Amino acid sequence: MSEASTVKLPDVITYNPEVARQALPFDPFDPDFHADPFPYYRKIREEAGSAFRTAGGVVAVFGYEEAASVMKDPRFGWGVNPMVADQFVENPASGESGRILMFMDPPDHTRIRGLVSKAFTPKMINVLRPKAARYAEELLAKALEESPDGRIDLQQALSRPLPGKVLSDMMDIPAHYHPLFFANTMESGRGLDPGFTLTDEQKAGRNAARDVFINAGIELVAARRADPGDDLISDLVRAEQEGDRLSEWELAMLMMNLLAAGFGATAALIGNQVYNLLSHPEQLTWLRSHPDHTSAAVEELLRYDSALAMVTRTALEDADVAGIPVRAGEYVVVMLAAANRDPAAFDAPERLDVTRPGTRNLGFGHGIHFCVAAPVARMIAQEALAALIKHDVRLDETRQVVRWPGISLRVIGELPIVLGPVVGS
Repeated sequence: MSEASTVKLPDVITYNPEVARQALPFDPFDPDFHADPFPYYRKIREEAGSAFRTAGGVVAVFGYEEAASVMKDPRFGWGVNPMVADQFVENPASGESGRILMFMDPPDHTRIRGLVSKAFTPKMINVLRPKAARYAEELLAKALEESPDGRIDLQQALSRPLPGKVLSDMMDIPAHYHPLFFANTMESGRGLDPGFTLTDEQKAGRNAARDVFINAGIELVAARRADPGDDLISDLVRAEQEGDRLSEWELAMLMMNLLAAGFGATAALIGNQVYNLLSHPEQLTWLRSHPDHTSAAVEELLRYDSALAMVTRTALEDADVAGIPVRAGEYVVVMLAAANRDPAAFDAPERLDVTRPGTRNLGFGHGIHFCVAAPVARMIAQEALAALIKHDVRLDETRQVVRWPGISLRVIGELPIVLGPVVGS
């Protein structure tokens, strides 16, 4: 981690392992890092501190307070640069390109987020919660019925279909879209990684997956325009018709963002929290005896191993990070997963403790880009956990946990468990 920049980030972002290894504070191609990045995070922070320049001149942030500061500082955003241009989404029909919500800066971000955030109200959560609880119990019962020995892949049985069912209720999405969305969430999410870590083939897969969501968004918006109902898509269409400047293409990109995140990120959250809880049986036992503590447990599990591990930012003007000068246009890599285990912010941060009081975490980001759908994702994760801990459940040690590759997102592809009946039944 040299203070001097030895590798200039290219003007066109293409696959380049040398640039990747020097720009990032870790080796993104190391399988051991992907399997368990936390010892690497700890060692890097101990050697280099909470914020430092990498060999490639990028400022890396590992501390909690430093990460939160960057995330809420208006001097940092996405800007206009090759790293962001690489993430532009192209309209498969017209060739028009643009940014999805999470890659926007104000004022566009403020305008579009304001429309979406109106949907994620406490009232809406209260309406969806009993449905989520029922769906979770039904999915687990179905899994037991179809697998008498209880050996199942939790991701296929619960983690993916549960968010899909809740999101479909919220957005009135026909069931025939579900397999298509599930099949493309990984490739779409992998595209959040810096472009210099992705081969041309991986970028092509990312773009094809995004096309799937874009085309579905265009179809769903057209259907609601012709026959509006009482759902989020209809609300967004009506908002546009009532004078808002949300264009047809903006609606399609917004739909892509919501669908890809809703069907993918929440499933990743559930898988990570269940894996870590089952890996700490004493925590599972305590939580089963204190089911009213499920909400707090989800927050601790988010802190311990969040699905969103890393985000990048661009300095929109000259600024500083923990005293390190950053010039306008320079990149900052914010390691959220490392920040969530910062010993300066948490006592015994490497220990999972579902009784930890007042857990704060950066699992859903921070600042203006805090996940707009976090209330729904939290609720779904809570109900998934509440349903699961009623059962006798453990990891299936005869099979391997499979992780999907990726840097920005930590996603379990397959989570083998042994699911038993409801405890006491």
